[in-house]
Amino acid sequence: MMEKGYGKMIYTLKQSLFYVLLILIFILYGDAKDTKLKRRKKKLFIIAHRGASDIAPENTFAAFDKAIQTHADYIELDVQLNRNGELVVIHDTTLERTTNAAGPVKNLTNKAQKRIDAGSWFHHSFRNERIPMLKEVLKRYSGKVGMLIELKNPSLYPGIELKLAKELKKHLYKQTKNTPFVVQSFDHQSILKFHKFLPSVKTAVLIGFTSPINVQEIQSFSSYANYVNPHFLLIDDELVNMASHFGMGIFAWTVNHSNIAEKLLEMGIDGIVTNRPYLFKK
Repeated sequence: MMEKGYGKMIYTLKQSLFYVLLILIFILYGDAKDTKLKRRKKKLFIIAHRGASDIAPENTFAAFDKAIQTHADYIELDVQLNRNGELVVIHDTTLERTTNAAGPVKNLTNKAQKRIDAGSWFHHSFRNERIPMLKEVLKRYSGKVGMLIELKNPSLYPGIELKLAKELKKHLYKQTKNTPFVVQSFDHQSILKFHKFLPSVKTAVLIGFTSPINVQEIQSFSSYANYVNPHFLLIDDELVNMASHFGMGIFAWTVNHSNIAEKLLEMGIDGIVTNRPYLFKK
């Protein structure tokens, strides 16, 4: 009789452990499912890369206008300094690819800049689009759309961080939660410098095709940046979790296909930089 009682007790214990295991699996699965659902419901910011650069010449008013027409959350643009020390909106360090002129941007004068055609290379219908000044872009779009501003090759332009900080400070009153400024660069020391000049503006570190980002780097970035922005191929769950742990968001570049965007959204990123904002306006 004692053996039967002992066997029944063992059976009951095993059964209890089995049910406990089932409950734990249910809880863990439920948490994982809830987390995934929360990630899927998270708003994904659509950031128009150099404006809607798939349908208009990059970094021009035409491209920025079309980005706003497609309800992009941000326009992304690049800034450099011309010969007069003005902040100008252009990607390359030379003029050849996107204008009818030649030579380095840093040798470009204000007077010459007004005569340059920055649209015909894309299509004749954009003839006489010009290279905008940053102050013109800020005047035209501040408070209407978020702006992701890249400091392009800042080592070529000593003092560009302070100039940008002073220019943005004039427009801070126009910022809202939905139309913020974010300043980014591949030059992380430049972002650290800008952050010291104007800590009220959010910042981001751009990540190229380097070795995988480790937790020590993320922790270091988080002391002066709000976002870590890698190429989309570098993004995985581990990176998203590391960034989230240190309170950082992620903008992925450059995403031009909806199936890739959906996978990134499921991982829990914050935004995608795209040449085709019209694909994602829903």
